[in-house]
Amino acid sequence: MNGIYGNGIQMTEKVLDLLWGRQNVTLNNIANVDTPGFKSQYITFEEELERKVKNASAGKKPGLHTAAAVSSVRPALKTTWTEGTRLDGNNVDMDQEQVDLARTAYEYQAMVASVSSDLACLRSAAKAF
Repeated sequence: MNGIYGNGIQMTEKVLDLLWGRQNVTLNNIANVDTPGFKSQYITFEEELERKVKNASAGKKPGLHTAAAVSSVRPALKTTWTEGTRLDGNNVDMDQEQVDLARTAYEYQAMVASVSSDLACLRSAAKAF
């Protein structure tokens, strides 16, 4: 699909995978809200994705290098150690987790809509032939 539609669909697929992982981590935090000593976790990937795409697009074969850069992005799972904790040592903030869950769901929906739109355009173009 890369040759036909560039790197857009591959990038969208990778971002969807990463958002799915972020949602799972948030749900794990929510599930452990009452676990003594549990420290909340979060996933970051945007900075690495941006850096790798910028570096790849500066190369001699941007399309080829960008595809490899996108596929090599790995999420970073981080633990929140410095936030204020409750007496039981747990630092999960349910309000923040609910906001993160909703934001991730909206981002996921936007990415699905984007790839659906891209594929609809491709289908429309193919029907013209």
